[in-house]
Amino acid sequence: MSKSLCIHGHFYQPPREDPWLDVILPEGSAAPYKHWNERICRESYGPLAFARRMDGQGRITEIMNCYEWINFNVGPTLLRWMELTHPDVYARIVEGDRKSAERLGHGNAMAQVCHHIILPLASELDKELQVAWGKADFERRFGRPPEGMWLAEAAVDTASLEVLAAYGIAYTVLAPRQAKAVRRLSTMEQQWTPAHEGSLDVTRPYLVCLPSGKSISVFFYDGPLSQAVAFERLLQNGEGFWQRIGGGAHDGLRALATDGETYGHHFTFGEMALAYVLDQARGGRDGWSITNFGAYLAANPPTLEVQLHEPSSWSCVHGVERWRSDCGCSTGGHHGWNQQWRAPLRKSLDLIKARVDKHYFSRGHGLFIDSRAALVDYGRVYTGAADLDAFERQHFSPDLSSTERATGWKLLSMQQWALAAFASCAWFFDELSRIEPVNALSMALRSLDIGRMSGMPDLERLQDEIAAILSRAVSNMPGVGTGADLWRREILPRCETPESLAAQTVLDLWGTDRLPGDGLRNTANWPGVAVTLTGKTFPGRFAMSVQWARESGREEYDLVLHREPANDPMAWQVDVRGRNGARALETKPGALPWNKRQALAITWVEHAERTAWLCAVNSCLPAAAMFMPWQEAQTTQNAGNAWARLYSPLAWRYIVGDAAALGAEENLVAFLSQAGRNNPAVLLLAQRVQERLLELLATSPSAAPGVITRAAAIGLSVDLYPAQNVYWQRRAELAVVQRLGKLLGFADA
Repeated sequence: MSKSLCIHGHFYQPPREDPWLDVILPEGSAAPYKHWNERICRESYGPLAFARRMDGQGRITEIMNCYEWINFNVGPTLLRWMELTHPDVYARIVEGDRKSAERLGHGNAMAQVCHHIILPLASELDKELQVAWGKADFERRFGRPPEGMWLAEAAVDTASLEVLAAYGIAYTVLAPRQAKAVRRLSTMEQQWTPAHEGSLDVTRPYLVCLPSGKSISVFFYDGPLSQAVAFERLLQNGEGFWQRIGGGAHDGLRALATDGETYGHHFTFGEMALAYVLDQARGGRDGWSITNFGAYLAANPPTLEVQLHEPSSWSCVHGVERWRSDCGCSTGGHHGWNQQWRAPLRKSLDLIKARVDKHYFSRGHGLFIDSRAALVDYGRVYTGAADLDAFERQHFSPDLSSTERATGWKLLSMQQWALAAFASCAWFFDELSRIEPVNALSMALRSLDIGRMSGMPDLERLQDEIAAILSRAVSNMPGVGTGADLWRREILPRCETPESLAAQTVLDLWGTDRLPGDGLRNTANWPGVAVTLTGKTFPGRFAMSVQWARESGREEYDLVLHREPANDPMAWQVDVRGRNGARALETKPGALPWNKRQALAITWVEHAERTAWLCAVNSCLPAAAMFMPWQEAQTTQNAGNAWARLYSPLAWRYIVGDAAALGAEENLVAFLSQAGRNNPAVLLLAQRVQERLLELLATSPSAAPGVITRAAAIGLSVDLYPAQNVYWQRRAELAVVQRLGKLLGFADA
């Protein structure tokens, strides 16, 4: 029996999307990135897809796709965001699974319950929805049925495993302390042997025999080794990591599992230590080979049965109390704080979900052929795998009116947001007013908002009940108050209204110079909603049309914009009136929540900066010709401050080749080197040069070496990371471009 290594990464981010706009809004703590998904993708998910292997001189010898060599799961909500915003990283994840399946006969990727809900605390319906939707998402992305499924926080009980087994899931992965007892798979042996973290043999899979007669296999990861990776800075040195893996190893499987963000986000350059270990193992060092759980299970079916502690999880020693009570488990490091708010938070969300379920099945009767079957299958719509017309034909009752069909879609969307509110992170940390509980309550409110549009009864009374429950959830932060205070102060204002959508649309279109004139129209698009303004004859008057993405039906309004004071758009008044003769509703952009105002500010400043940049670049077209050669003893340019003011566009003209070879290049390089020192403009200039390099690699690769050389000549430090990734993926084609590989830092160029 050989030594097999399986390193598992659990990749997950809480759902951060605004549940009305369906877009992630700015998060101040993630600056300079717009939000934490962007930041963590740059620090971890991307580097793991393009992990550098270096020689002794710091030159790149290989860019490894770690997803091809590790077992992994990526949350469906995270993959959905990544597919839209970082398709290069997304493609490497999918490619990693495909190549591992070609090599081992089993892919590295595992599915995950859809919204990272703690399944033992979920209803029977919600358990099935989470598994069915997670499976549907996996099949759409990876093109095959999942063999394994990751349970949120490895939280497990028999009922949850029954659902996994019913959906054809062959295995899951748990912590060793979740095992209670083991015995041989033999009818002759009935005696169970107690197991604990220190005695359990984690080098083999086990079988859980279920009351239904079905069964599911379970792998237990190496607890001490996984702990060392996650918390003991083992990733500081690749060789040290390797030695720790091999230390005391026996034949069989050595599996470790951590949050995937450990590599690169928690520990900078952790992906390089991982890549080193993977390279050693795939080369057969010390008799090791790389495998994944699916391949190992196929070659080594369980011979032992296991009983589990129920319910239990990998991140709470009290079972699953971390997600419903003040058990003492928390993350945040605030001595003296309590988490008594967890129970009322869960009770309030349970109440909302119960009312949502009641309304769904009551209102859905007659709209759907089978309301539950439609809801279970809606996961294919949510993940983008199902054709909407085909879904309607399969699940909607025949001969429905357009209004009835719209109501059906609203009911399904209502359920999706109600489920999203239960993502485990809302209870994981130590404070009620953190972004995770606030987001959970926002998603629950969105569910109720859609319920209102579909005729959900007694909403005012329900909101009073919610506030009463949340009043028992007390924040640890001075001045925050209770959950009821948060509900009124932060959650309810997040609910989109015609006037709030109008305010955002006006500033979005104004900030990008697209506010339409008489008879013209323009649209502000978010993933969740599109708002179109059509200009009328009188200035400041518009027709407004609102189209929600998942809740069919169009809403029409009249809008009046008062642009005073002219220099403060946040103070402009926006009046909105429905076509049914209702009174006008008014608001100002300044009344929007901070993250929505910040999103509008970013839209404006990026457009304004881009406009100013293009103007400056155009004005500098003759700059090289006007830059006079220096005379004897001259060390800088006359009127140097004025020239320095044009540093960025002048440097751009030089780097892209427009200002070279006009008689003063040596002096121009010297001046730009001076002007660029401690100049805040260099960061944005370097980003533009990075983007130009990517354009050239796609269209004119032979021009790329000149850009790199000229940028270096004036001392501009450009992040070559994306260009290196492109070069590696197309190296057979790009290696013929003289000097390109060497300039990008590759050893074999």
